[in-house]
Amino acid sequence: MNRRDFPKIHFYDQDFVDIYNKTWTMLLDYWINPKTGEKSPDGYFIYPESGRLILDQFESIFSSFFLVYSNRNFVASKIIDYFYARQEENGAIRWKYDAADDQPVLDSENPEGIGLPLFAWAEFNLYHKSANKRRIKEVMPVLQKYMEWIDATFKQENGLYAAPVVAGKMFNAPRNDVRYPVDFNAAMAVNALHMSALGDILNDKELSFQYRRTYFSIKTRINSMMWDNATGFYHDLDAAEGRLAEKTIAGFWPLLAEIPNADKTDMLVAHLSNPATFGTQHPFPTLSADSFAFKESGEGFCGSVFPTFNFMVIKGLEKYQQYELARECSIRHLYFVLETLMPSKEDEKGDLYEAYLPCKEGKAALDGNPDWPRPRFLASAGLSTIALMIENVIGLSISLPRKTVDWIIPNLEIMGIENLSLKRNLITILSNKSNRGWEIQMESEKLYYFTINILDQKKKTLPIPSGKCSMLIDKL
Repeated sequence: MNRRDFPKIHFYDQDFVDIYNKTWTMLLDYWINPKTGEKSPDGYFIYPESGRLILDQFESIFSSFFLVYSNRNFVASKIIDYFYARQEENGAIRWKYDAADDQPVLDSENPEGIGLPLFAWAEFNLYHKSANKRRIKEVMPVLQKYMEWIDATFKQENGLYAAPVVAGKMFNAPRNDVRYPVDFNAAMAVNALHMSALGDILNDKELSFQYRRTYFSIKTRINSMMWDNATGFYHDLDAAEGRLAEKTIAGFWPLLAEIPNADKTDMLVAHLSNPATFGTQHPFPTLSADSFAFKESGEGFCGSVFPTFNFMVIKGLEKYQQYELARECSIRHLYFVLETLMPSKEDEKGDLYEAYLPCKEGKAALDGNPDWPRPRFLASAGLSTIALMIENVIGLSISLPRKTVDWIIPNLEIMGIENLSLKRNLITILSNKSNRGWEIQMESEKLYYFTINILDQKKKTLPIPSGKCSMLIDKL
């Protein structure tokens, strides 16, 4: 492990800075050699499960979205490469592996061990944080073979995918009669969309067109078969292709896949502010609050708030330029995470948990399972305390291959990032109030292009030279 410093963040609420720093410190305890179970710089990011060291595809993919900000202290792609190395001859990559013997973990609910197909989305994000085009070329054959296996195994004559509901990780959600899960089908669209984008990066027009066509095929079917105009929501389908009544967090995956048009988006996003459905005090519950199965105690996927699924929804909002709502919900979510980490009652022990209560602060519950939710569950907590903190609360969007940094500031505050390593280029961007007014101070070792968007009223793109410089907001 390279003993570089992690990037520092600045924010007017020091508690947010503290929880960010605390997450990086905690992570050091979960970088493990899977063969020995000991902490090791050459290991993987692993969380113990039921007394075993399990590498989970879903958690590994999502963890890469915050590990990219570690200044290369942690290699974000390493655990994803573990799954690629286990690909079988038919293209299969299973959802879980036992680290002791590298064997897939299968069960009767998921005999093929299929997970949500999101590798291409993760690779697209890794590319924009590393600019490593060679990696895209190396992993593309693996990704293509994986997509072919999914098509051969799960695609039905109607063009949708019939995959086990548990592939979406929602283990006890009220989805008993589901044949065509909305989350799996939308995830296939997300993957196809990003496979097409990776083809563009490789300048492979045929590859790009192939997956673009796949994407539009899935998109058309999700919109025509899974959307319900009366509820303003995307629903799972049963074996007869009938829409099931329950509204779950799975219905927001189409946002991430850029599936709804403007009218559908307005109706779908309205649920996120509606306290009767998904606009609970702690956004967003995994089951609509108007469901008979909804529980304020969380009870697994009957209402708990999961950082992983919040991250998915917020990234979906970004696709539709809903930056202000994305930031507001990120901050509200972080306050509840913070309250649970540092509870006000002295006799309560705080931690970063796998799931939280939807209507007040505190960890969620699951009747009959006192060990749930898992404490110090950094695979998902880091998405909130690191990725959302940098990308949505501070508002930075970074692309190395484009040499761009976009900063969306909904209101002027003292905040920013310091010493973020971008491929041998350390950058610092801070906003502060001086005698001359609000000022953006920047430092970089190389040229990049900086776009600042303030309150949707001022937007400007400037080339930022190497060295130190500053700009006055009033002069923009």
